[in-house]
Amino acid sequence: MRVLFGVILLDLIGFGIVIPILPFLSPKLGADKMDIALIIVTYAIGSGLCGPFWGRLSDRMGRKPVIMICLAGAALSYVMLGLASQLWMVYVARGFAGLMAGNFGVASAMMADMTGPENRARGMGMIGAAFGLGIVMGPMIGGLLSGDSASFTLPCIFAGLMSVLAIIAAAVFLPESLTPEKRAANRSQYRNNESLSTYRLLHQTRNRLLVMQYVIHNSCVSALTYAYPLWLGDTLGWGARQVGIVFGLQGVLMVIFQGGLLGPLVRLMGELRLLCITVTAFWSGMVAAAFATTMPAMVGSMLLAMTGATVCMPLLNTLASHRIPVASRGRMMGITSAASSWGRVIGPLLAGAALATFGFRAVWLGAAGIVLFYVAWAFREMLLARRIGGAGPVQGQG
Repeated sequence: MRVLFGVILLDLIGFGIVIPILPFLSPKLGADKMDIALIIVTYAIGSGLCGPFWGRLSDRMGRKPVIMICLAGAALSYVMLGLASQLWMVYVARGFAGLMAGNFGVASAMMADMTGPENRARGMGMIGAAFGLGIVMGPMIGGLLSGDSASFTLPCIFAGLMSVLAIIAAAVFLPESLTPEKRAANRSQYRNNESLSTYRLLHQTRNRLLVMQYVIHNSCVSALTYAYPLWLGDTLGWGARQVGIVFGLQGVLMVIFQGGLLGPLVRLMGELRLLCITVTAFWSGMVAAAFATTMPAMVGSMLLAMTGATVCMPLLNTLASHRIPVASRGRMMGITSAASSWGRVIGPLLAGAALATFGFRAVWLGAAGIVLFYVAWAFREMLLARRIGGAGPVQGQG
């Protein structure tokens, strides 16, 4: 588990370098606020299209080689972005990055392979902690490398270097989690057309509503990720360095909750009860942001919302891994990764339209309204679990 954590951490440092600087890089090439949203959407569309492919390929080929292929694609995309001299090049670089963005779903499947039901939430939390550390270290490194001159070539090249280091670490130290016999059985299943279609798989396992929560979750998170730097820039006059510090602080909270507190909290409360609490915190933070007028309130409301959101994700991944046949685990995590990506398509588009028409308050209230469906689903699942005798994982509903 530690090696997988390290590989994902290196990858996400590169990701963390690039994400906060995109809203500041793109306007230098002539982008407006809607362009920034569309650039985020371009990445998400690519990821949504290819997420199930990478998950299915990892079931047949193994997790390790797919992770390495995706890392190589990420490295190339960062270099392309750093060398972009026109706006269309940014679109191409982010679209290609999306097509190669299979790592998170495949890594989640690999972690599920490595853990049992009793410690799977902790394992998923380690992936979340790697994401958090990446968000801590990446924006800080990106801000330092870009400096006041706002040159973004060096941060992007450095992000590519992180992906190259991750490839080397995976090649040398990361063990394959699927045995040759299991991979051969999966390949035989696909050759014999015995594998269910995506719709039938979700229908038979009754996980359609669970997958929908990935769409809702990520549409709102991506809306916040898109609008938050713009909000701080327009309202407080902040630039990439200050925004990077806030993202870094958020990453620290992610590491604390996902890397240290998630396992004990799950043992104390159960996955579904904890999910209800964290998704409520997610909703509360967005409502607070809609009425925030001072810097502490603006930063605090977003830290509350994003901390709640980031603890929700490993809990969703744990529930998904419990509720699917082992032979289709990679495919299921690819499906949830794709659902997350389609959420990242919807979120920035809606946020961009709301921002252009009504302003920032409409973005926060609109996202809070959507998250109410997420809150309702989580409480419904907890009540259903109690009805059948426990607050642990239950078979999917809907």
